Amino acid sequence: MLEYLLTIFLGFISVLLFCVFCRRRRKDGEPPLIKGWIPFLGKALEFRKNSLQFLTQLQQEHGDIFTVLIAGRYITFIMNPLLYSSVIKHGKQLDFHTFSDSAASRTFGFPAVRSGHFPGMSDSLQRSYTLLQGPALDPLAFSVMGNLQQVLRHRFLSSEESGPDGDWKEVELYEFCKCVMFQTTFNTLYGHSSHLRLDQLREDFEKFDAIFPLLMARVPIGLLGKTKEIREKLTRFFYPHKMAEWIAPCEFIQNRMALFQQYDTLQDKDKAAHHFAMLWASVGNTIPAAFWCLYHLITCPEALAAVRAEIVNVVGEKSVQLIFKEDITITRQQLEQMVYLESSVNESLRLSSVSMNIRVVQEDFCLRLDAQNSISLRKDDIIALYPQSTHLDPEIYEQPQRFQFDRFVEDGKEKTDFYKCGQKVRYYRMPFGSGATQCPGRFFAMNELKQFVCVTLLMCEMQLLDNEQEAMLDNSRAGLGIMPPANQITFGFRTRKLQDSTAEREE
Repeated sequence: MLEYLLTIFLGFISVLLFCVFCRRRRKDGEPPLIKGWIPFLGKALEFRKNSLQFLTQLQQEHGDIFTVLIAGRYITFIMNPLLYSSVIKHGKQLDFHTFSDSAASRTFGFPAVRSGHFPGMSDSLQRSYTLLQGPALDPLAFSVMGNLQQVLRHRFLSSEESGPDGDWKEVELYEFCKCVMFQTTFNTLYGHSSHLRLDQLREDFEKFDAIFPLLMARVPIGLLGKTKEIREKLTRFFYPHKMAEWIAPCEFIQNRMALFQQYDTLQDKDKAAHHFAMLWASVGNTIPAAFWCLYHLITCPEALAAVRAEIVNVVGEKSVQLIFKEDITITRQQLEQMVYLESSVNESLRLSSVSMNIRVVQEDFCLRLDAQNSISLRKDDIIALYPQSTHLDPEIYEQPQRFQFDRFVEDGKEKTDFYKCGQKVRYYRMPFGSGATQCPGRFFAMNELKQFVCVTLLMCEMQLLDNEQEAMLDNSRAGLGIMPPANQITFGFRTRKLQDSTAEREE
């Protein structure tokens, strides 16, 4: 036993000495290097605690470009949005897809698509995303509207919940958004079945999602308690023989099911893991985004009134009156007319998004950023854009921490002109990534968020409770999308049906 412990101790010392004496040193032409004193971890703890504050401080000390050791990876951050274009358009030596494939494979437990065992699959999967764009959004929008209204009526606006006298009911806001968006999205994409236990699925999903940042940080799943068991349970939910019984899955999911069937080397558990990964992609960020959209509107009476008035004006009073009797339709074209709604959603995303846009360096080379800046990069390093620093830049956005629902509206149209150092900023808002690596489901996600706001505002009257504390951002998910709230927010709601009926009688 003593010899065994001594062997482990000597092995640990050997690894530590290797890390100390073989640590990376900065070469000529490379950005400033910040390594920290903890081998492998580097500055991971400081980054996780408050990424924006950490990176802003490094920017003040080292300039707009610097390299940081974070959890075993050397990441070069480009902090000036005026330099983003050179990274985004540079596809030859800077790649994202191999990195994302590896990360998804490790996190969700399916074999890497680009491993060579599944020829053509990667390209086919990319082509399938056209079913979440353009005209293909129309049937999806119709389905989302029906599911939203059904879920809201059943879960929150039944006579038992709303009360015969239109009494105010209280519920935790994030829980409200999770209930509505999870079931709506699942039913829209995967279909319906009387045997589905979506509440249990959501409960397991939330347990997995809480550990997701650690999985993305490459912490072995075996060290994360029951996470592997939970992941396997979630995966079993999507086995092909079960999905075959679900009614009316959308064309996008049907396409993926058919594609996976073409590969004999892909086991059922692997197909199921792909579907589970898509579920996470469809709700993992949309749910917190829905929270912030509603929260900011509820806390700003001017915004709430303006956005609701715009919705009513576009859909018409007749639809407003019908919504409690039957499902109404709000088309994609109608959503595009709601400039204040879109601006308020984009403003909420600006304030809550912490997505980190990354590219992996494919070979040693020198990247020219502009006439004054070029940097030497090493193979397998990561180039990172951190848009939150742009989203909260006071030179680009006046009072950047403040929610301003019409910030992206000018002369009744979308405002796209924002400036820094006298130059127009091309990439001023980036919640969905950039360039060829933008989220392929961003159009569906934006439509769904706008539909969620529309239906909720038409059906419900909402208010925060007196003395309710301000919602804070959960920084633990830095770099991974939309930050959820760090604290619980309780809000009051009641159906508008009684209020509207009273108004009609008075008229």
